Amino acid sequence: MSTVAEPSPFPAELRRRRTERRLSQLDLALRAGTTQRHLSFMERGRSRPGRTMVIRIAESLDLPLRDRNSLLHAAGYAPVYPESRLDTPLLGPVREALEVILRGHLPYPALVLRPYGELVAANSAVDLITEGCSAELLEPPVNMIRLLLHPDGMARRVLNLPEWGRHVTENMRRALANGGHDPRLAAFIAELEGYLPPTTPDPEHLGFAVPLRLATPEGELRLITTITSFATALDVTLAELHLEAFLPADEATATILRARAGSGRGFRSTGA
Repeated sequence: MSTVAEPSPFPAELRRRRTERRLSQLDLALRAGTTQRHLSFMERGRSRPGRTMVIRIAESLDLPLRDRNSLLHAAGYAPVYPESRLDTPLLGPVREALEVILRGHLPYPALVLRPYGELVAANSAVDLITEGCSAELLEPPVNMIRLLLHPDGMARRVLNLPEWGRHVTENMRRALANGGHDPRLAAFIAELEGYLPPTTPDPEHLGFAVPLRLATPEGELRLITTITSFATALDVTLAELHLEAFLPADEATATILRARAGSGRGFRSTGA
C-alpha cells in the first residue's frame, strides 16, 4: 500500500517569518539574491530550496541562530549552527573572557544573561541589585529581569519604578515585535507588567533615556545600562548570551559605588 508523503512545513514557516518582518516577497528575494518568482514558488511548496538557499533566506530575515536551525529543519536539513554547553572546553576561552570583562567593570555591577533573563554570571557588585531580595527569587536559576521588577525583589528600592519598569518592558516588547512569534516571551512580558504600578507618561518624557533611581543605605543612586551581545557568534549558546552592565549616571553615584567596592558583599552565579 502506497503512502502519501507529509507536506513540508517549510513553505508556511517561510511565509510566516517573512510577514512577521513586514517584508514583501520582492524585498526578501532581493536580499537573498533570488527572484520574486522563485520565492513565491518556495512559499507555495512548488519549489524545494537547497540548503544554501535556506541559509541565505534565514540570514536575509536576520533570524537568530536557533531560528535559522529551525528553518533548516522545516526544509528537511540538519542544523548548521551548533549549540554547545557553556561549560564545555570549546567555550572555555569565552568563559575566561567574560570573567575578565565582569571583573574589569568593577566597582559597577555587570551581568551575563541568557534569554528571558536567566543569570549565567555576575561580578561581586551585583549585591547592589540582590540586596534585600527574597530568598525565593535568589534560588537558581535566578531570573534577573524578574528580580529587578518583582515587588519582593529590587523593585521595592526603585524610586521611579513606574517609569523605569515600563522602560524595561517596552524594550522587551520591541524585541518581541522584531523577533516574531514568541508566546513564552509575550507571557513573560505580561507577567512583568503586572508587577508595575500604573503611570501616565509626561508629554516631555524621553522613553529611551530613563535612568534607574535606586535607594541604598548610602544614598540614592542613578544608573544607566548598556547591553552587549555577541553579534558574530556562530554557536547558538554564545549568540543568545548578552552582557548587561550598569554605569553611574552622575559623580555622586560613582563615588558611592567606589566606596562600596571591596566590602566583601556579593552574589555569584556561574552555572551553565
